Amino acid sequence: MASTFFGLHIGYSGLNAFQASINTTANNISNVQTDGYSRQEVNLTPSSAMRVYQKYGSTGTGVTAESVTQIRDEYYDQKYWYTNPSKGFYDRKVYYLDQIETYYTDDAANPGFSSILGKMFDSLDSVKGNAGDTSVRNEFVSNADKLCTYFSSTATSLQELQSTINDEIKTTVDSVNSIVKKVTLLNKQINTIEQQGAKANELRDQRALLIDELSNIMTVSVEESEVVNSNYPDMHTGATMFKVKVNGQLLVDTYEYNELDVTVRSAKHNQSDVEGLYDVIWKSSQNTFNIGSNQLSGSLKSLFEIRDGNDEQNFRGVVADINSEGVRLEHLSTANINEMNLPDKGSFTVNNYTFTYDGFKAEVDGDGNVQSVTLNVDQAISPSIVEKIRSQQLEIGESVNFKGIPYYQNQMNTFLREFATAFNDIHKEGKDLNGDHGISFFVADDRTQVREGGEGDFDVDVRELLAKAQEEENEKAAAAGETPKTLQYATFYSTDDTYYRLTALNVDVADAITADAKKLCTTRYYEEDGETATDKGRDAYDLTEKLLELESNRTFYKGNGADKFLQCIYADITVDTQECETFLDNYTNVIDAIQAQRDSISAVDEDEEALNLVKFQNAYNLAAKVIQVMTEMYDQLILNTGV
Repeated sequence: MASTFFGLHIGYSGLNAFQASINTTANNISNVQTDGYSRQEVNLTPSSAMRVYQKYGSTGTGVTAESVTQIRDEYYDQKYWYTNPSKGFYDRKVYYLDQIETYYTDDAANPGFSSILGKMFDSLDSVKGNAGDTSVRNEFVSNADKLCTYFSSTATSLQELQSTINDEIKTTVDSVNSIVKKVTLLNKQINTIEQQGAKANELRDQRALLIDELSNIMTVSVEESEVVNSNYPDMHTGATMFKVKVNGQLLVDTYEYNELDVTVRSAKHNQSDVEGLYDVIWKSSQNTFNIGSNQLSGSLKSLFEIRDGNDEQNFRGVVADINSEGVRLEHLSTANINEMNLPDKGSFTVNNYTFTYDGFKAEVDGDGNVQSVTLNVDQAISPSIVEKIRSQQLEIGESVNFKGIPYYQNQMNTFLREFATAFNDIHKEGKDLNGDHGISFFVADDRTQVREGGEGDFDVDVRELLAKAQEEENEKAAAAGETPKTLQYATFYSTDDTYYRLTALNVDVADAITADAKKLCTTRYYEEDGETATDKGRDAYDLTEKLLELESNRTFYKGNGADKFLQCIYADITVDTQECETFLDNYTNVIDAIQAQRDSISAVDEDEEALNLVKFQNAYNLAAKVIQVMTEMYDQLILNTGV
């Protein structure tokens, strides 16, 4: 039977249990503002009943504080980790798209493209009224130079932003590695504690908070399972396996982890990219981390899309021939050379084979349409590989379906090439105040190409090239005993002799015109019938009228005139920004709703804990009262009973 003094033990068990409850409540209150903390609860269970040899059979032995566990719902954790990558994805996009949008702002405080272009044509209209006045000419040249400065500064700002994002990619990868290392250390500490029968509540909270942070960077899946003793399957070991996967590959495997790393690209993917862009790889295997996977979201993928987004306008073609000159491509993704975004040097992949090239040539017709491109491959290609890649799709860089920095760089390049071509073609028809033939007005300030006959620029008279190409065709046909083909106007010429080298980064007004405004042409050098020019006087402006038409009466960009360029490109950036802001708001609302559900279960409620504090205090006082009553009973039994 139970000891006479067993009632003291029952009261004592109540004191212990409710002391633990009060301490746990105090811990909850102390952590009411702690990020990631889950409220804890003491699990009270009746102590095992004791058998007594009485009619009633057994008696209770008090209460036991079985464990202190965190109140957390895994369902809402999984929903949070599933949705959080989308929020992180659009959050970074909105942040950087807002910056890109500011580059194209045009207002009184920040004059942009439309304002500068308008001033340039206004000053050109002033030249029309007084073509012989060099001061008026200088004003126009100055405003034209400001237009070039606008494009070069905008393109430079985009490159600087691309470098900033590139640095953030490396920082983000370092953050991922830091998180997974911490998770593996926590896994070890959690298992060490829980194998001894305790609950590592605070450590589990820290681990969950790290997964929250990781899920903002990339889409992850989390699995936790108990470690089973194969010899005694029903035995509780207390240890668990904790795995974190990304793209189906293990990032964390309980005590082991796979690090990511960055590697510098060997070549550009887009013409105006900065040097030294990073790709992400798995550090142990050096395999590429598939950042473009449809299964992946998060801030890391967002950074890549902003940095590399070319709206799928990267260069592609079909391998038509492979010879001593290189790899010849046809059926190209780019119709017109002015729209091409092909880097001077780079690498390409075809049928899982990767090669590098150093320079290229393009066959272009008189309308600027690219017929074929030959890549100057700088390594030998074996005959067996030749047959495997012939007629296969070839791709330079990556096709990224988003309007990021490379897209906006290429849109500016495309517009400038079209505009400079039209402006220069008209200007070269003219005669300057010195009586000389007109030269190119807009040029690339880094032209250094050298051809037969000396140094020249990239916009030479293509008739010379046509004559040379026809001569080569005649010699080739004669040697083969065939009839030579009659080449059409500008059937073939290298990209060194087109406007392809002109970009927003290097566009400039010709130095000769900047130094001497007299070289600005306002009147034609030849009459319409092609005979020698008749001097119309220094104030003639017939050519100026044609140049003024370029502001709005000629199509340059997406079916619009030059004055609509900003509207078109600004529409792209604002539409994308608004779309991302809408998605960000939607996912933020979803995340807030999920977090509210998490908080309703796991967060510390001050009112509830205050109520618990009173409740457990009363229970503790009652347990103490039990001991007091028992003490009085035993006093009566011991002191007042007996002979």
